[in-house]
Amino acid sequence: MDWSTLLDATTDDCVRVLGTLPEDGFSRHANGLNWSCRVTLDHVVEGLLGYTALLTTRAERRWTSLHGSLRAESLEHCLEGVATAATLLSRTVAAATPDARAWHPWGTSDAAGFAAMGITELTMHTHDITRAFGREWRSEHCAPVVERLFPDAPRHSDPFALLLWCTGRGELPGVPRREQWQWYGAVAA
Repeated sequence: MDWSTLLDATTDDCVRVLGTLPEDGFSRHANGLNWSCRVTLDHVVEGLLGYTALLTTRAERRWTSLHGSLRAESLEHCLEGVATAATLLSRTVAAATPDARAWHPWGTSDAAGFAAMGITELTMHTHDITRAFGREWRSEHCAPVVERLFPDAPRHSDPFALLLWCTGRGELPGVPRREQWQWYGAVAA
């Protein structure tokens, strides 16, 4: 699996669909969240930069002191910032050695794990934002992410629906909805 390529493709899809939304609506709450669509973009950037910093420094016990957010006011510039943060993570993942490991509160992870975390952040929050606008959107890049971060997930034929369920955003037939969740970032033994 080429995780950096998958992260790049996910980024392109997410930025493209977000760019079709009316800029004046980004002050509304993102679907299912207690913050606005615009603040959700900051959250995504902070996560992507955080994962990049952890993997780059091979952090051993806590988040690094790097904190990033979007200063830009226009949607175009915000989405440029999201793409830039994702590219930094993608390039870090591509350059990481197979033995590279870094701390994360949900398990010490490798480059593939951090890429999967970044893809999850991009995918789920793009979903949250598009739903706030009443738009349907789905990602085609979810199967490897579910396999990597949610090894306990039930079998299901639709990886996007399964990722929504794994992150408490969707329902699956015959399976109780998740009220609390977290991914499994640690490297499998």
